[in-house]
Amino acid sequence: MTPPLTTRVRRGTRSVLLTGLLRLLSFIPLGPALRLGALLGGLAARLLGDTRRLAVRHLTLAFPEKSDAEREEIARRMFVHLGMMAMEITSIGSIAPQLTSYMETDGRELLGAALAKGKGIVFVTGHVGNWELMARVVAKVGAPVSAIAKRGGDARAMRLIEGWRAEGAVTTLWREDASTARALLKVFKENRVLGILVDQDTNVQGVWVPFFGRPAWSPRGPADLALRSGAPILLGTSHRRSERPGDGLKFEVVEIPYDPKPADKEAEVLRITAACQSVLEAAIRRHPADWVWMHDRWKTQPR
Repeated sequence: MTPPLTTRVRRGTRSVLLTGLLRLLSFIPLGPALRLGALLGGLAARLLGDTRRLAVRHLTLAFPEKSDAEREEIARRMFVHLGMMAMEITSIGSIAPQLTSYMETDGRELLGAALAKGKGIVFVTGHVGNWELMARVVAKVGAPVSAIAKRGGDARAMRLIEGWRAEGAVTTLWREDASTARALLKVFKENRVLGILVDQDTNVQGVWVPFFGRPAWSPRGPADLALRSGAPILLGTSHRRSERPGDGLKFEVVEIPYDPKPADKEAEVLRITAACQSVLEAAIRRHPADWVWMHDRWKTQPR
């Protein structure tokens, strides 16, 4: 169904303004851009009161042992982190030549060993640290990445995102496209990397597993794809090395072992999914300000 004319005009105008703003910001040197991002993030924490309070509410569920002041401070630092992340994306031209030093990488050996098996990689991650830069790092030190994503309502914005990722050897596979299922299998046949974000409550096939002590609807796709293809499962996270703009990030990778021929496939899917969520939770606990606490991770609950 074609959206009304007013909606199309509004979306078109927004896309033009966004594209122009991104091009303008790309001319700012990395250091000033990151300081500007931190400043804007701190300002957003003050102005976006509803979003901040939502983040604090979720932090209360996850960290009941922390004080109100501690949770407020984590929420504030989350906004600062997201502001710097936005500027890292616009400043990719400055970061690209020094990408693997800006995002320090411990996972080269694991990536190399996984690719040596010749079956591709199921690469699991979440919205922690800078996941967009992390995909570029994997493509740079490992193999080209294909990332599954949900298509938004603004076609121009989606093309902008798709083109930006492609510049870093990251192909976007839109979940809604009929060709995506075939493209997924091709990734493994060509010994490349499939990136999947699994830390949000979305309308996909999933299972209930614990996340911060509460049932969370979690995508089962990584487990199903690994069991079908035989590809190893790696889980990557990133975090800021410090709160000082310009210090960059650190990228960590672990392997999620699994039984390639389980007697009970559903039980193995559940175990793999729970293991992925457990590793993500541990990373978020270590660096709580680097996760997107405004997302309602526990929105869906079992009856």
